[in-house]
Amino acid sequence: MSRKPSFSLALSFLALLAPAGAAELPGQSFAQDVLPLLHKYCWDCHGDGAHKGELNLDKYTDATLVAADRKIWSGILFHIDQWTMPPAKRSEQPSPQERDFLAHYLDRLLNPIDPSHPDPGRVTLRRLNRVEYNHTVRDLFGVDLRPADDFPEDDTGYGFDNIGDVLALSPLLMERYLTAADRVLNAVLPPPPPPLERRVIEAEGLTGQGFPSREGRLLSFNGTCGTEVNVPVEGEYAVRVRAWASEGGGEPAQLELRAMDQAVAQAAVTSTNPQAPEQIEAKVQLKQGFQKLEARFLNDFYDAEAPDEQRRDRNLTITAIELEGPFHPPAPPLSAAAQRLFAPGLPLGDNEAGARAILEHFAPRCFRRALLPAELDRLLKIYRLAKDQGENQSGALRFALKAILVSPYFVFRSEAQPEADNPAQVVEIDEYALATRLSYWLWSTTPDETLLALAAQNQLRAQWRPQVLRLLHDPKARALPEHFGGQWLELRTLSVAAPDPARFPQFNPELAQAMRQETEELFHYLVQENRSVLEFLSADYSFLNQRLAAFYGIPGVDGDHFRKVSLDPKTQRQGILTHAGILTITSDPTRTSPVKRGKWVLENLLGITPPPPPPNVPALASGAQAELTGSVRQRLEAHRSKPGCASCHALMDPIGFGLENFNAIGQWRDQDGPFPVDSAGVLTTGQTFANASELSRILLTDRRHAFLQALVNKMLTYALGRGTEPYDRPAVEAILASMEQNQFNFESLILGISESLPFQKRRGDRPR
Repeated sequence: MSRKPSFSLALSFLALLAPAGAAELPGQSFAQDVLPLLHKYCWDCHGDGAHKGELNLDKYTDATLVAADRKIWSGILFHIDQWTMPPAKRSEQPSPQERDFLAHYLDRLLNPIDPSHPDPGRVTLRRLNRVEYNHTVRDLFGVDLRPADDFPEDDTGYGFDNIGDVLALSPLLMERYLTAADRVLNAVLPPPPPPLERRVIEAEGLTGQGFPSREGRLLSFNGTCGTEVNVPVEGEYAVRVRAWASEGGGEPAQLELRAMDQAVAQAAVTSTNPQAPEQIEAKVQLKQGFQKLEARFLNDFYDAEAPDEQRRDRNLTITAIELEGPFHPPAPPLSAAAQRLFAPGLPLGDNEAGARAILEHFAPRCFRRALLPAELDRLLKIYRLAKDQGENQSGALRFALKAILVSPYFVFRSEAQPEADNPAQVVEIDEYALATRLSYWLWSTTPDETLLALAAQNQLRAQWRPQVLRLLHDPKARALPEHFGGQWLELRTLSVAAPDPARFPQFNPELAQAMRQETEELFHYLVQENRSVLEFLSADYSFLNQRLAAFYGIPGVDGDHFRKVSLDPKTQRQGILTHAGILTITSDPTRTSPVKRGKWVLENLLGITPPPPPPNVPALASGAQAELTGSVRQRLEAHRSKPGCASCHALMDPIGFGLENFNAIGQWRDQDGPFPVDSAGVLTTGQTFANASELSRILLTDRRHAFLQALVNKMLTYALGRGTEPYDRPAVEAILASMEQNQFNFESLILGISESLPFQKRRGDRPR
């Protein structure tokens, strides 16, 4: 008999749900309608004093007591709905209709919804995550620096890293924001001219000819000594040499000053006092980079027979070489990104009017809303202070722009709320917030100028559908499969997957990247071609390059680029369930893991979170000795027979068994070591299958509603930045109904969410 979970029926009755806080449901009595069924199917183990699994139900005699113990009864609801209780070995089981009734009753009682007062929920003020920050500065400034890669890892909630409740701001992250702002502005704006600097290289730091002495570097014969300095920018510099000489012959020592291998000055050194050396200076034009600065002795003299003993030996001693500058360096030219940034102010000149025009244009894009007059005044005050301290136009604007980039209005996504502490006050979010929700959902980046212009005119809702579809089919929408898909399907973990190289030598980072891209390309194709979301499970095609096609054993695919490839049924592959990336991340390093694979399908494709395992459950035996005792399936079946393991394993393991023909990196196999693979299974809900293809068919038919509902909940969570709650179920069911009318195409999913109550509205928070 084919059976399916009761939620697929129960949720169709949402219009009948009782108002919040109801102790008893209209037309139904816990004592008369529910308790007899519990006595019939549960009391042997959990009533009349029995407390198997530490659960006794004797005290629950009315609906009020049940509603007051929500945690326990939510667990009971889970097991009724998933057919894991009563245990399958018990001969007397509830009929499908009885399960539907019990699950529906408990769901309404534990999760009451008042249709006359819909609740859109509220979203915690949240900061940009690392991806959003990188994309935002890319689109605002036209640079691809990825400064947020240096930020601490984002925390996740409900499987995603854009959830407001977990996106904390640590002191370390605040410091990184300051550094990131500098990195971005250094790349966009020409750096300010370096300050006038004087560098002195004393004699001990000089190299070349001559001998070190107490008074300096002694040149006792014609020769050259000097240094090499890093010139920060091209410009005019003063080069100086301090020197003294010993007299000899009839003339003073001659010193030639050289820069960049060219003579720039020549002078006689007349000082003979080591304590008062003479200074020779030249103004020279130096190029940026490392340049030579040298002193050359030109006229050595020695005469041992000279009458005056003090004038027999002419030598030159260099005590230091100095570099000072640059003097009046020219402002570097504006980069292309800076020209776009400065465009509104360029016609007005390098003055406050030009700065005002730039800030009036740029700050609203950063804040994703209109700029308040007081905010502009504060930014201009920063600009004026920088000007007063000697900064040029670019440098002064740099300070104002940095203030923008570290402002809470840039770092956080805020939404105005008239009565922020009133949970009963439900309002439409303003159109700036709506534009922000849409762009960060579909693009993982800031709204473009079109969205902000429509929001400024209060015309975004009037053009809502065309704008949603514009964003969805823009190249930036590749962010949706990359960042939503990467987290929903856990593809990001491929970057840290580590299959045993001895068993799987063909696995490497390039293959892992190809595995990830296969799934992302399928996702992108479904979006851009407006295909049915059911093709995630049913696609008889995939996107492959030569490396991945060879891995799958599919001929005729050449080159590194990915292209759509029809799959022969002989490949035994269909949809994401048989993508190598999915199969790899749900395996252990040395073997497959039916438990991980089953859990992945339950949580990510069906929206079912199995209860956590009981404490102190030993791991499945592994290693060469254990592998001789049976296949992974055989060892797992022995493991799950232990007390406390059976009910949860009954949910997960059969699904994982259906994928056992694929090894730990997703290649087809008929043997698990010396043992034949058995991929048949029976779900707790009664459906049977022989292999992965038949398992996919069950997910597409009997479990289709659960898959669609899970996808909507996952996408709604990602779009809102908060987990879905029971009060979101009417919105979820409305989205599902719209999708069914449109053959479940991708646009109907996106439009349904974008037009839903929780996306368009919000309520206030409860005061703490």
